[in-house]
Amino acid sequence: MPPLRFNPLHDLLRIIYPDVCIHCGEPLVGDERHLCTRCMAQIPWTHSASACENEVELRLAGRIPYVAGAALLLFRRGNIAQSIVHQIKYHSNLALAKQYGHLLGAELLASGRFNDIDCLVPVPLHRRRKRQRGYNQSELLCDAMAENMHVPVVTGNLYRRRYTDTQTRKNRLARMDNMKEVFAIRHPERFENKHILLVDDIITTGATTENCYHALRHIPGLSISIAALAVTSS
Repeated sequence: MPPLRFNPLHDLLRIIYPDVCIHCGEPLVGDERHLCTRCMAQIPWTHSASACENEVELRLAGRIPYVAGAALLLFRRGNIAQSIVHQIKYHSNLALAKQYGHLLGAELLASGRFNDIDCLVPVPLHRRRKRQRGYNQSELLCDAMAENMHVPVVTGNLYRRRYTDTQTRKNRLARMDNMKEVFAIRHPERFENKHILLVDDIITTGATTENCYHALRHIPGLSISIAALAVTSS
């Protein structure tokens, strides 16, 4: 058993300014991190990576010729998945991104349906948005996934060539119009005859994923699978 390590300053700060659950706001105790034990028990896992025709695949069926698709969490307004996604996307919770990126990568591997992936490709942010936020949350997820999937993360080849308004509160038609011809590819030959895993933080209508595909679809021999931290319920 490793020796116990005490950090009096850290322990004192936790007493004065206790960490709280990112969902319910209750103080965390003991070994709890990010979520309290009660909220952890209510995480809406999809458990669908090994299943065909799951929420992600049904959302994109007939729109993208994918090999496989999956998400880790089922997102509903006000649920714990929303708290996790928002902490990563808007509140710079990098530790949470790493934790759930690891979990997503492990679930994809365990499914057996994502074992021939050549590289992970995060859905890109426009450089202005990335500068404002300081990071691309999809890249953070990919970096963590790569640690257990043992494939490289490729950034910069698929890129966002124009700045767009946020997709939040837009319906499906508005999202599609907002995303038209947003993405482009710099070096298509780098993806020739590759099986890429396109990774996003959340799939709602599928407009972003579909428009990424439009930028990639003419690359010879390219196969695409899709993964997301969360998918909205239909």
